[in-house]
Amino acid sequence: MNALLVGKTIRRVFAGGDGQLLEILRGIDVEVRRGEFVAIVGSSGAGKSTLLHLLGALDTPTAGDIWLDGSRYADLDARGAAELRNRKLGFVFQFHHLLREFSALENVMMPLLIGGTSPRVARSRAEEVLSEVGLAGRMTHRPSELSGGEQQRCAVARALVHDPSVVLADEPSGNLDHANAERLHEIFFRLAREYETAVVVVTHNRQLAGRADRILLLEDGRLTTVSSVDAIP
Repeated sequence: MNALLVGKTIRRVFAGGDGQLLEILRGIDVEVRRGEFVAIVGSSGAGKSTLLHLLGALDTPTAGDIWLDGSRYADLDARGAAELRNRKLGFVFQFHHLLREFSALENVMMPLLIGGTSPRVARSRAEEVLSEVGLAGRMTHRPSELSGGEQQRCAVARALVHDPSVVLADEPSGNLDHANAERLHEIFFRLAREYETAVVVVTHNRQLAGRADRILLLEDGRLTTVSSVDAIP
């Protein structure tokens, strides 16, 4: 099976405050297959979020190429990149970024409405996904009326509502207690297994990393596969 998401010799260089160049990513190769659950681990400041932003077409590599489902990011203009993100990518961050003046249902409908889906279809799909993440009874609540775990599950529903090929998650359970973190981890696991969605998660959580099909360690700007959570430094 061909890889769904491919990165070849990805480099990312930033200019430091003193004018010196900082090479955060040093020629990384990465492949993610459909339905695969991949965890990226590493110390703080190693460049994990930088890599995730590049894979999600939220940033541009200094060198190297990235493809999603055959589309090369470098060939896309700003509008094309935005369409790719809206159609094929779902994002979940440590902070949920829900719009506080809207209900959970309206927050989840938003990506579909922006993409031109009719309100009736968007509402039906949003209700379906919110039910899948256990929020059937909380759809009319605004973010301030939801618990932290419920807010994060709402953010996951928003990421899934347009049936993306890949979900990219950056420390998604970082602000959750153990029980809510476990519930969120189970959702990611089911995504890969039941819906064949590729899931790439940046995490410090060893329990979440331990559920992944592959664990990739980002260290000194390079990506290597580790055999298990016990091999994570």
